[in-house]
Amino acid sequence: MEASHDDAEAENRRLLEEQGNEGSSSELSGRSSPFNRLASIDIEGLNDLEIGKEAASTQEGPQKNRATLVAWITINTLATIGIIFTNKAIFSDPSFQRCQVSFASFHFLVTALTLFILSRPKFGMFTPEPVGLRILLPLAIAMSLNVILPNASLQFSSVTFYQLARILLTPAVALINYTFYSTSIPRPAVYALIPVCVGVGFVSYFDSKVPSNAKVRSTSFVGVIFAFAGVLASSLYTVWVSSYQKSLKLNSMQLLYNQAPVGGVLLLYIVPWTDNLWSVNNASISKWMLILLVCIDVNTAQLDG
Repeated sequence: MEASHDDAEAENRRLLEEQGNEGSSSELSGRSSPFNRLASIDIEGLNDLEIGKEAASTQEGPQKNRATLVAWITINTLATIGIIFTNKAIFSDPSFQRCQVSFASFHFLVTALTLFILSRPKFGMFTPEPVGLRILLPLAIAMSLNVILPNASLQFSSVTFYQLARILLTPAVALINYTFYSTSIPRPAVYALIPVCVGVGFVSYFDSKVPSNAKVRSTSFVGVIFAFAGVLASSLYTVWVSSYQKSLKLNSMQLLYNQAPVGGVLLLYIVPWTDNLWSVNNASISKWMLILLVCIDVNTAQLDG
């Protein structure tokens, strides 16, 4: 009987200890609940902060792209203006008047060398993608004419006429796209191009007309022919570049990396028949410095692609 009584007391003490442990556990859990709520609030705050950062970076992305675009457009515009005036100064020198083809070939080879350096892993500006010679040959010919004919026009015409004639590039590209690719432009844009074409026609007539009291004219008839032929070649080249990029899935630098050496070497075969390289022996150092400046301007203008 005493043993059973002792067992009953031990069982009662065990039950009381278990109830005390459960009470202390519930008390501790009750005390820790505010900390749990605080931790959840902190986590939610961190999530909101991360979302805010992502939204800010998303808004900064287009602004950076817009600023980069404006910067490259400005650089391209300034480089193009520099190319025109330096080319005019170079071709006004009798030593370079019959070096149009070799001048273009030199530019292409310098461009090819520049792009080769920029494609190396140290710079990594783009990844070269090889293209077959047969595919590139028509584009390389158009690229060559795109440079030679405008330069010849600049030799026989004024800078004012040259610049205005180049404005015809926009309507010519629109016409080629509409004729061969069935790509149209909005009607208001067509109406805006009409006075442009009429204005270039007026300038072509009056700038090439010989005044009665003048011995020389600023723009010759040959200059006008070269100007319009250059516009046609440049328009065709512009359309083809876009078409080649889409079909070959290349960016502008990858495409130029392939076509520049082909165009440079191709023109070397024409140089003996068209240019007088012996005349450059009389060129001054200042003219060679201008040629170096043109090379820098050309490659700067082409890097926005």
